[in-house]
Amino acid sequence: MVKEKEIWKALEEVMDPEIPTISMVDLGIVTSVQTNPDENSAAITLIPTFSGCPALRIMEDMVREKVESLGVDQVKVSTNFDIPWTTERITEKGRKALLQHGLAPPPENHGGLIELNVLSDVACPYCGSRNTRLTTPFGPTLCRSMHYCDNCLQAFEQFKPVG
Repeated sequence: MVKEKEIWKALEEVMDPEIPTISMVDLGIVTSVQTNPDENSAAITLIPTFSGCPALRIMEDMVREKVESLGVDQVKVSTNFDIPWTTERITEKGRKALLQHGLAPPPENHGGLIELNVLSDVACPYCGSRNTRLTTPFGPTLCRSMHYCDNCLQAFEQFKPVG
């Protein structure tokens, strides 16, 4: 039987379908892994970044396929909407992966109040300049906002902070 630790390690290779530089583990959406050696089964729980996330079923399938590839006979993947996801769940490795994808990571707020001006003070993921401006808080997905860097003249997205 595959151990829980091995499943967690394997899930670090399952990338977010919308941001292929970050794993679902580093994004913080995998909340639990439970194994039952007697039945050679595993149960994995995910939480969505947003309740209307269009990739949710795809992510469940990707997780199921990865765990099955380890030789686990029965894999149950469920999504829990009771636990709210926050950007504080993104690991340091995940924050670097967002930058690698060209997304400004959300600011760390450590559970504090998130105000709209947080979206206005963003470092450019390409040149690091803070000479940027918010063009719209509404990006191509619910979790992103659009910005422009007046230093390197690049448009970019920021992963919105969610508390």
